[in-house]
Amino acid sequence: MRDKMIYVLSAVAAALITWTLYKVFFVLPAQVVNVGAYKIFYFHVPAALTSFTGFFVALAASGMYLYKGDLKYDAFAAGVTEVSLAFATANLLTGMLWARFAWGIWWAWDARLTSMLVCWLMYAGYLMLRKAITEPAQRARLCAVLSIFGCINVAFVYKSIEWFSQTQHPQPVLSIRNGGGMGPGMEAPMYWNYLGMLCLATVLATVRMRQEEFATEIDSLRRQAHAH
Repeated sequence: MRDKMIYVLSAVAAALITWTLYKVFFVLPAQVVNVGAYKIFYFHVPAALTSFTGFFVALAASGMYLYKGDLKYDAFAAGVTEVSLAFATANLLTGMLWARFAWGIWWAWDARLTSMLVCWLMYAGYLMLRKAITEPAQRARLCAVLSIFGCINVAFVYKSIEWFSQTQHPQPVLSIRNGGGMGPGMEAPMYWNYLGMLCLATVLATVRMRQEEFATEIDSLRRQAHAH
C-alpha cells in the first residue's frame, strides 16, 4: 500500500511541477510592472510553504511522541523535518537569487531573510542533534522539544514582513495574505506548484521515514546484542 502511494504521489508531483514549468516559461509574461524576476516566486513561495507545512507536521509528530513515547512518531518527525529543511534551503537560495536581481546584492539582513536563516539553522541543529545523541529515547525527547521551538520561529518568519514595516522584502503575493494578490490567471500556478511540491515532499518523507525506522530497529538490535 505504501509503495503504491509513493508511485501515485510521484506521478502527481511530476505532472504538476512539469505543468508549472510550462506555464512559467511559455505562457506567463516575461516581466510584470514593478516586479523584476517575478517568476522566481513560483518556486520560492511554494518551497517556503512546503517547508512550513512539513515543520508543523513534524511538530505534531513530536507532540505525539512526547505524549505516547512511541519512537515511530520520532522517526516520522525526523523524516519530515529533513525533507522540509531541503525545501527551506531551496527557499533561501531562490530568495538570494531574487535579492541579487532586485537589490543588487546576494544578501540583506532583512527581517524575513534573517528570520528564515535563523529558522534554517534551528532545524539544521535538529538534524545535528540527532547525530550527536545515540540513546533513542533521549534523542527523541530533546529533538521533540527543539521542534516545538522551531515552529515558534516559523510563525515569526511567516508574520515578519507584517510586523516589521521597514522590511525590504516584498509584501505578500498570494491573495490569501492581507494585501496580496496577482493578476488574473497568474496566481493559480503558484498554488498548483505548492501542491506538486507537497506531493514530492510526502514521497521523500515516506522514504526517509522508512530509512529512519530501519535505523532505529538496527540500533535496538545492536543494544540488545551488547547487553548480552
